[in-house]
Amino acid sequence: MNEKSKYFVIDTNVLLHNPNAIFLLADNEVVIPFDVIEELDRFKTATDDLGRNARTVIRHLDRFRSLGHLSEGIDIGETNGRVRVILPHQIKLCPGLTSDTADNRIISVAYDLIQEGKKAVFISKDINARIKSDALGIPTEDFEAQKVDFERLYSGWREMEVPADLITKLFAEKQIQLEIPDFHANEFILLKNDQEPTHTALTRCHSEPGLLFPVRPRRGPVFGIMPRNLQQTMALDLLLDDSVKLVSLIGSAGTGKTLLALAAGLTKVLNEQVYQKLLAARPIMPLGRDIGYLPGGKDEKLTAWMQPIFDNVAYLLSNRLHTDTGNGAPSHQTMSSVEQRIKQLMESGQMVLEPLTYIRGRSIPHQFMIVDEAQNLTPHEVKTIASRVADGTKLVLTGDATQIDNPYLDSSSNGLSYLVERMKGQSLFGHVTLQKSERSELASLITAQL
Repeated sequence: MNEKSKYFVIDTNVLLHNPNAIFLLADNEVVIPFDVIEELDRFKTATDDLGRNARTVIRHLDRFRSLGHLSEGIDIGETNGRVRVILPHQIKLCPGLTSDTADNRIISVAYDLIQEGKKAVFISKDINARIKSDALGIPTEDFEAQKVDFERLYSGWREMEVPADLITKLFAEKQIQLEIPDFHANEFILLKNDQEPTHTALTRCHSEPGLLFPVRPRRGPVFGIMPRNLQQTMALDLLLDDSVKLVSLIGSAGTGKTLLALAAGLTKVLNEQVYQKLLAARPIMPLGRDIGYLPGGKDEKLTAWMQPIFDNVAYLLSNRLHTDTGNGAPSHQTMSSVEQRIKQLMESGQMVLEPLTYIRGRSIPHQFMIVDEAQNLTPHEVKTIASRVADGTKLVLTGDATQIDNPYLDSSSNGLSYLVERMKGQSLFGHVTLQKSERSELASLITAQL
């Protein structure tokens, strides 16, 4: 290794987050404390993604053994640097760490390398471990390879001031060609008259650079609902366009991202019959303390996790009934009819609710698939889900990147944000960031004030 190379001491959670992290720190030495291997061993039998990632890392290390002794360091390629395992007897607990724990021994490896004059960096997704390491004077970083700048995340739309005659030309010719900096396919452009700001036109970019088409407002409701603001109009335009196979919606609570996705899905499945079924899935991630095991079979266990989906579907069905009949507030009879309709949709297979636990290995054709709460997924998990999509399927991911329950993810490293940044500009992809809460006056006030 040359003198400019760094020594990256990798925490277990980094390898569980991305088992290929070893290969992403090119031209440097990846140092794996023995405690990390012990922790991987405890995860390897799990049937979830953590278990699969642990087994992948272990297989990588097993393959490296054929190249030399891990304890002495192994060159793993011209651009991938080296990998070395630090043995237990080589680790001394650094001053300031009183308890002899796995985390503290891992931090001590980085401390010892610095004492030897090496350019060592401790890499961890554990915030507390990073705080302790930094307090000890050890250069410390989060795993940045799959992070995006959430503050500058692609929103899916922007505004442009144009002369009034261009807006007139747009409506006359049904398209217009403009010079658009940093063009992205399926991005929405709100054209505003530079002399009269209230004179506007909503357009969507074609895959051909600078070619804009007007977004026509829908004449009727979508499964009983109408868009209440500009971003909801954009979202429905993408959701109802069968040529856009992948849609992501990010927004805070009450912005309507899940409701819009379900309304579009039910319209496409039940009314237009473009897709065979509506598949709604959510990660099994509780808010707050878990209540433990749930009784019953798979469907009964899923009821608690899928209740937000049921709530939205019930609202759509009852709202559609009121729209069709002109009745007032829902009666007990109306709600009973809604529950029966939901049961019919489930029994007929037109609406399916699934946990993401069992999605690996599946192929999902001709379905309108919604993944709710996608902000709790890692980039690797989002890739796994998207790669299950077969011909004729539309995938919609929704979530609030500011409300994450996964302890090792944040607004910049979660799979939903990562997908938005990596997929922007692709002709099959569209995204909208929803800004205004429309759930209720109280929900809007709470979202704005708290």
